[in-house]
Amino acid sequence: METKELNKRPGIEQHKKLISTYAQFDTLLTELKKRELPEEIVLFINEGIDEVNSASDSEKELSSQIKKTQTSILKLVEKELKLVPKNYYRNIWLALGMAAFGIPLGVAFGISMGNMGLLGLGLPIGLAIGIAVGAGMDKKAFESGRQLNLEIKY
Repeated sequence: METKELNKRPGIEQHKKLISTYAQFDTLLTELKKRELPEEIVLFINEGIDEVNSASDSEKELSSQIKKTQTSILKLVEKELKLVPKNYYRNIWLALGMAAFGIPLGVAFGISMGNMGLLGLGLPIGLAIGIAVGAGMDKKAFESGRQLNLEIKY
């Protein structure tokens, strides 16, 4: 089964953010077409394309619909097929590193030095740990052929 095409929207040329959002979604669909996808995932993608195609031409509504559809497609593809965009794991682990490693390290520094003002010292350390772990996972996804050739920008 083939995935549907996005309708060309002639009225979006004056909205730069909408053009980039639309182009990013179109690139995602192009990348997914290159892969062998199960039929139920293709049906889900086609439903999302229909929703985007039927959205009004208002900049806010169309942009919102594209982002919502794109996010749901990416979640499904990641969950079912383990396909991820570039820097997916890095972006997730950046926040996790700060929360899971940075704050506890900052508290440990603050308590050991007797100055809780050093709490913020752990955040950059956690950030670095998170980026390192995420970059390693992204590299592994690339080597195993599970990485899509696009980077999602919100």
